Amino acid sequence: MTTPERTPDTRTSTSISWRTRIIAGAVLVVVLIVAYLILAAFIPRWWAQRVGEMVGGSFSKGIGWGLVYGGLCTAVPLFLLLVAVLVWKRRGGKVIAGGAVVLAVVFAIPNLMTLTVVLGGNNAAHAGERIMDVDAPAFRGASLAGALIALLIFLAVVFLVVKRGWRRRAEAKAAVKAGDVAPIESTETVGKSGGIPATEAHRTENL
Repeated sequence: MTTPERTPDTRTSTSISWRTRIIAGAVLVVVLIVAYLILAAFIPRWWAQRVGEMVGGSFSKGIGWGLVYGGLCTAVPLFLLLVAVLVWKRRGGKVIAGGAVVLAVVFAIPNLMTLTVVLGGNNAAHAGERIMDVDAPAFRGASLAGALIALLIFLAVVFLVVKRGWRRRAEAKAAVKAGDVAPIESTETVGKSGGIPATEAHRTENL
């Protein structure tokens, strides 16, 4: 068989297609970099102001809101990701998993914005730290504590889920082995009792 040769028109269209993809990828990278720079200069200060308005300079409110945001915004994304993993191979699981991942990212946004204040090194992050020091005391430490508590709860649940899966597999293997042994045991029982199969008995009676 002869392989079809590429015509100049096909080669030209292929090169144009690749050129378009490269240009589109470069534009996307530039847009993402610009968006990151804008958000990095805006989000830390804006989020610190929102948290400061919510806490109002109170230590107790800072601890309470920090535990709530740190705990919920860590636990919910982790459990949504766990659901995505568990339903991935099921029928229609990819759609459900995709939705769960999107929701996980949305629920994690408050913690991510707090991280931009804590880990950021630009002027906006430093401004956010000063705002939280005055208007939202103990919020960042309580957020970390809530996140760690949520992580421990998540790990405990994962352990129970994995343990339950191992138990089901062990029970299934035991059931399969029991099903294989039962016919052998019945055959051995008939042989020991000295009985003869029904077909042989019928033949004996006819003779």
